Amino acid sequence: MGPSFCLLLILIPVLQLMTLGSTQCSLDSVMDKKIKDVLSSLEYSPSPTTKKLSCISVNSRGRLSSCPAGMAVTGCACGYGCGSWDVQLETTCHCQCSVVDWTTARCCHLA
Repeated sequence: MGPSFCLLLILIPVLQLMTLGSTQCSLDSVMDKKIKDVLSSLEYSPSPTTKKLSCISVNSRGRLSSCPAGMAVTGCACGYGCGSWDVQLETTCHCQCSVVDWTTARCCHLA
């Protein structure tokens, strides 16, 4: 074997290592870019139309007070210090005490 053949045998593995090294670096940079793209798409960006919570109180005589259509009960209050109430069908406050002179429903919706 001649000296040029020996040099060729030494240079081939060295060139392969150099090629693999540059391929690995470019693969790393491609993967980094993909990861950054995915993470940036996951970041919270508020919608351009911001909704506001709009609420009213509806007062009624007796044990029931209902919200207007499109609104939901978020809380109730009962007369005579009655603290026992429940919400029926998501739109009506029902005071559970035997003697109640008024009921108030707090009604809200997103506008």
